[in-house]
Amino acid sequence: MAPMGDNVVVSNVNLEKLLSMKGGKGEASYANNSQAQALHARSMLHLLEEALDSVHLSSPDVPFVVVDLGCSCGSNTIYIVDVIIKHMVKRYESSGYEPPEFSAFFSDLPSNDFNTLFQLLPPLANNGGSSMEECLASNGHRSYFAAGVPGSFYRRLFPARSIDVFHSAFSLHWLSQMPESVLDRRSTAYNKGRVFIHGASDSSANAYKKQFQTDLAKFLRARSIEMKRGGSMFLVCLGRTSVDPTDQGGAGLLFGTHFQDAWDDLVQEGLISAEKRDNFNIPVYAPSLQDFKEVVEADGSFTINKLEVFKGGSPLVVSRPDDASEVGRALANSCRTVSGVLVDAQIGDKLSEELFLRVESRGTSHAKELLEQLQFFHIVASLSFA
Repeated sequence: MAPMGDNVVVSNVNLEKLLSMKGGKGEASYANNSQAQALHARSMLHLLEEALDSVHLSSPDVPFVVVDLGCSCGSNTIYIVDVIIKHMVKRYESSGYEPPEFSAFFSDLPSNDFNTLFQLLPPLANNGGSSMEECLASNGHRSYFAAGVPGSFYRRLFPARSIDVFHSAFSLHWLSQMPESVLDRRSTAYNKGRVFIHGASDSSANAYKKQFQTDLAKFLRARSIEMKRGGSMFLVCLGRTSVDPTDQGGAGLLFGTHFQDAWDDLVQEGLISAEKRDNFNIPVYAPSLQDFKEVVEADGSFTINKLEVFKGGSPLVVSRPDDASEVGRALANSCRTVSGVLVDAQIGDKLSEELFLRVESRGTSHAKELLEQLQFFHIVASLSFA
């Protein structure tokens, strides 16, 4: 992407077109930097299976439809869809039913690297009009029909009453847009000097909170139309244990400390203007249980079967924890995988490279405390119709 003029902000109109995890298969790509998400997802499988046990088994004549919302472009989404379908097959069989055919929709914003995802999909088992049993028995193959669905999950994506299971992990903390007041110099919510709300003013944090709750309400409204009556929804997003929204927990440490300092470095070195930095904010909000619950209750369509904060562990996956430079590199890659596309759009590739080099060197000098302190908490919600 070409560097933009000094006063251009990544406008909200563009966020939906632009936002994606880093595609391809390079060092900072999501495909190569999603091991932490994989570990965190595996640690919650028992909760997912519990949610699946409440799904109504519909007639074997009708395809059973699973959706992963915010699927991104690594193998985690394929693993989760596999887990869901295998669990449902077991349920059908133990109830003495023939399993139906399965269909899986992988959904994300249009800018997602669907090509990389589709290349990771195992081949469909034995295409020659074979039965579902033969499909399910063949290892290394998939037992479901697959399709990609581009679009924002804050709007409708599917026909009414067409989906049995909605799954979404590590996506709902992304806001649909930056609250405009946070980028408006005349507003009390203007987040001056910061690129995230960790440690920001109450009015900046409340603008983020309001945006998160507005977005979640739209998400639930759309799903309440699309989900089948006996369906189930399993949602995981970054969360926080503090009541105070300016304390963003693990997300705050990831984006509000060394990442923030690296932006300040670029300003102090005269590589970018202070205004350029102030016009950039990470559109992520880690809600508290209360923030989340208020929206579900106000919507009224869903019963909360489970809503809890789950300790997810560190986003940094390192093979040699005592090697400070590996920790620094892991921090830079972690930040870059999720925010690199937005950073490139704001300051251009060359300065983006400079920024992440500074994140890496700051991470290297604080390696020990990063490994001790950087912990993610997740909100896990299992919802079905009221």
